[in-house]
Amino acid sequence: MSRYMRPYKGIFWASVILTILLAAVAPALPMLIEYTLDKYILHADASGLNWMLLAMIGLLILQTIIRYYHTLTTNILGQDVIRDIRIEVFNHISNLRLKYFDNTPIGKLITRTISDLETIANIFSQGLIQIIGDLLQLLVIFGVMLYTDWKLTLIVLVPMPIMIWATYIFKEAMKSAFIDVRTAVSNLNTFLQEHISGMAIIQYFSREKQEMRKFDEINAKHRDAHIRANWYFSIFFPVLEIILAISTGLLVWYGSKQILDNTISPGVVVAFLMYINMIFRPIRELIDRFNTLQMGMVSAERIFEVLDTDEFTPNNGTKQPANIQGEIEFQHVWFAYNDEKWVLKDVSFHVNPGETLALVGATGAGKSSTINILNRFYEIQQGSIKLDGTDIRDYDLNYLRRHISTVLQDVFLFSDSILNNITLNNPNIKFDDVVEAAKKVGAYDFIMRLPGGFNYQVQERGATLSSGQAQLISFIRALVHNPTILILDEATSSVDTETEIMIQQAIDNIMSGRTAIVIAHRLSTIQKADKIIVFDKGEIKEIGTHTELLNIEEGYYKKLYDLQFNSLGI
Repeated sequence: MSRYMRPYKGIFWASVILTILLAAVAPALPMLIEYTLDKYILHADASGLNWMLLAMIGLLILQTIIRYYHTLTTNILGQDVIRDIRIEVFNHISNLRLKYFDNTPIGKLITRTISDLETIANIFSQGLIQIIGDLLQLLVIFGVMLYTDWKLTLIVLVPMPIMIWATYIFKEAMKSAFIDVRTAVSNLNTFLQEHISGMAIIQYFSREKQEMRKFDEINAKHRDAHIRANWYFSIFFPVLEIILAISTGLLVWYGSKQILDNTISPGVVVAFLMYINMIFRPIRELIDRFNTLQMGMVSAERIFEVLDTDEFTPNNGTKQPANIQGEIEFQHVWFAYNDEKWVLKDVSFHVNPGETLALVGATGAGKSSTINILNRFYEIQQGSIKLDGTDIRDYDLNYLRRHISTVLQDVFLFSDSILNNITLNNPNIKFDDVVEAAKKVGAYDFIMRLPGGFNYQVQERGATLSSGQAQLISFIRALVHNPTILILDEATSSVDTETEIMIQQAIDNIMSGRTAIVIAHRLSTIQKADKIIVFDKGEIKEIGTHTELLNIEEGYYKKLYDLQFNSLGI
């Protein structure tokens, strides 16, 4: 944590100084009351009493001012640190390889980035510095009490061993409870994120009641975790009150005897009554703050677990040539998502610059995996992939991906304007280029009919647009980044036949001069491809043009073609 506070040394030390000042002035009021009682009230000195009253008012004003700035600086420090940590966490998550997201629920990452970080913020605003302040206040008050009357101080401290033992038991119990609370919060966030995103599926299949029961179970665990934590509080604080009452009783008993024996003055006993409350108040707050600190540490462990995750795509390459021609070569590539359950087996092929390669095959044959490893979203286990004769691992990763644009079957649009969804806030993309790309794709007219045109605000995941319109926007997005390699992964599957025909010519124009890889189930869309590869269970079965593959008797492609077109009655 210390490294996150280094940029804010000034405000940190200001908080520390204010903490010390608060501790220093803490016993001043009881001391003034003791002095006033013994020197002025018992001697009926009204004039002196008035002056002491003014002194007390001034002291209270001073304490208020110090406490105001103390609270302000600690909260500012906490928010500054949390802002930096949140940026680091988001940046870290953004650079993790896709395999990490395959195995990690999104709701848990949301909990780490938002809820857990807010808990850590409390360490600074309500925890660490305040704990130091409370401990300093206790030391100062104990020092004053011992200096004033050490015997009376020892009498007051008789119940302290009981309180220390109770505090230790409470601390251990609360740590376990806080872990359960944070786990319950994470599970609740995960469930909500997944089910709100998939609400259409729930309603399509009338699963509302069943999912409500699941939510009720998760919510009940969330409630029980909080109740258990609060139950420990409900036991511990009454114990503290009992100990306070015992200390107060011992003070009154022993102090009264001392007053009767003229050993001490009444002002000392009154001051000690205030000291006892000033001791137990920081102790109660210390417990609260310690719990805040403990919960923050639990959250910190969970956040640093994410930050310690090193599932990055290695970016050791440095090559950034001025131009990429777009020559692609797979050489004996083997790839598996998990262990050695091979998704691609000894895959080899070559694509010349400017050629169009089509990948066909059944679902799960390995088509999408081929483009995933070309983008280096996943790393291959064996073989090599070369771009312009250079292994793709030798290129700078960002440079490599900038030269590849992909249009996916499942289009993702952000809650933002159409323009920002296209440019992804890239300042190097000019508006005129966006308009030109929109006209090429055939999307310009429908965009201009929307309220605000390119400034139309798209709802989450493009809910206010048809699937075909969202797909067209993804085409524009791919084009304006001016890629050397264009990948279309089932890119027309969400477009109706009429729209597909309308944009097919535009796609042909867009592919001109670019290397293109097309994944399609509709074989009618790939007949013009320079080369077609037929995948089956991760292996290449056939390579050739549309005409060449149709001439192979009992060939895989011919069977797919006949099956598809016979089903259409052609």
